[in-house]
Amino acid sequence: MKNMFKIISILGVSSSLLLSNQGLEVFKAKCQSCHTPFIPIEKLVENFMEEDNKLLNLKAPTLNQISYRLKQQIGNPKGDEDIHRMEVEAFISDYLINPSSNKSLCKEDVLKFFKTMPSMKGKITSDEIEAVSEYIYDYETNLIKEKSISYQSFDSAIDKAKKEDKIIIIKASSKYCHYCKKMDREILIDKDVVDALNKNFISVSIDVSKNDLPLELKTTMTPTFFFIDKNKKLIKEVAGAWDKEDFLLILKEIRELNQKRGKR
Repeated sequence: MKNMFKIISILGVSSSLLLSNQGLEVFKAKCQSCHTPFIPIEKLVENFMEEDNKLLNLKAPTLNQISYRLKQQIGNPKGDEDIHRMEVEAFISDYLINPSSNKSLCKEDVLKFFKTMPSMKGKITSDEIEAVSEYIYDYETNLIKEKSISYQSFDSAIDKAKKEDKIIIIKASSKYCHYCKKMDREILIDKDVVDALNKNFISVSIDVSKNDLPLELKTTMTPTFFFIDKNKKLIKEVAGAWDKEDFLLILKEIRELNQKRGKR
């Protein structure tokens, strides 16, 4: 199989994409009967923390939980990505063949609802493990891209804000910021939040560890959200990570502030 991927890669097709596509098929055939692909974090918290798993009756962790926890807890997530992928694949391979609750990455208050999976020895090949590991590794990143708002460059955002009479929201983040990741994976993919942002805002995302903020804006923490009107004037700066309801209230407050400014 690896030779096949090398041949196809020479022809101009990404072997990583092929692995991911095959990984999806392996996941559907051999994992999805127990592992639900995606459930929003807010719903998972309600299910486990408030309803003792009676709301969803999950048999095993969801794929978005698995993808996140593997990448955070196995190997060095801040090191070389290729090496990190191999570390995650090695863990998955070992766990599938020799499963144990002692190896689980689930929190104890979640793990108590699950039985240890049976060994897949003789039921899954090494090539299938490689493919499904690639799919799992990239799952959460791809999920965020799929469900999140569309980000613009600042210059493009200014043009759109003037044409569409919208507010610019600049998300100042950094690569290894835990609370930035929390906002990305829990709040900024929520349908209500995405709908609210798409309706009234133009979104810009800037990694402040790599790039300066526009308009001489400065921040000492991430994430920080800067709200800018169509005339490049700062409406408000809001620092920190927020839950869904509070973030929606912030967006509502910003709209009202901008309307008041427009009436002066």
